[in-house]
Amino acid sequence: MKSGRVWKTTSLFIVLAIISLFFIVPLVWIVASALRPAGSLYQYANPLTWRTFIPSKPTLENFVHIFSKLNFGRAIANSLFVSLVTILLTVFVSSMAGFSLAKFSFRGKNLVFAIVLITFMVPFESIVIPLYILVKQLKIDNTYWALILPGVANGLAIFLFRQFFSEVPSEIMEAARIDGASWFRIYWRILLPLSMPAIVTVVVMVFMFQWNSLFWPLVATHSSRFEVVQVAIASHRSTESTSWANLFSSAIAGSLPPVILFLFLQKYFVRGISGTGLKG
Repeated sequence: MKSGRVWKTTSLFIVLAIISLFFIVPLVWIVASALRPAGSLYQYANPLTWRTFIPSKPTLENFVHIFSKLNFGRAIANSLFVSLVTILLTVFVSSMAGFSLAKFSFRGKNLVFAIVLITFMVPFESIVIPLYILVKQLKIDNTYWALILPGVANGLAIFLFRQFFSEVPSEIMEAARIDGASWFRIYWRILLPLSMPAIVTVVVMVFMFQWNSLFWPLVATHSSRFEVVQVAIASHRSTESTSWANLFSSAIAGSLPPVILFLFLQKYFVRGISGTGLKG
């Protein structure tokens, strides 16, 4: 019986290891290619050998090139600015909306909550045209606000805060009201500090969404001044040619901030998912 369990565990480990290779091998190849001189990018591509994944003379010239010549640092700064401002506004707006949906009773509450659920089920691409028309009418196209505001009223973030606040005992609020606290003070001084797991979940989620955004920045902006990371990465490929060295190096550099953020907040992110009713 014990040997059968060991065999089952070993077999599962082998299968998972083989599957993981399909994800790890391309990533290692991209990193190795980014560390090669641009002229020798295809030298060891075929056939596959150990030199394919380990550059013989590693160099950072591709990374130096994208930051010094192609102004990739500006794109990273733009994405960081857009992501951070969106996070601040989203946490404030969505937490207040979640608080009202969780702790107040008003006419049409269920309808509003249903609309919130629908908003994050509808593909973003289906609302791009009316969204762009609205942004154009507000005269904020080709600005940072065009990149920030559409991501603020996030339906999934509202849902997460609503689920979290629903589990907070109402007796806490009643006691605070008896002591003379206003609703905003209860929200700001009591409920918001308690909702750190939900806040971290929303921070990671919104950051990933804004950092990986490509389609909407292409539609909403046309100036290189507002170019974000994904647009900068995509610009290395065209119908005529592709600069693979720049593409690989910018992809690696552009992936570091979200990876660092997720590794730093991973524990709190998992805790937030578990505490908001989304666990399987």
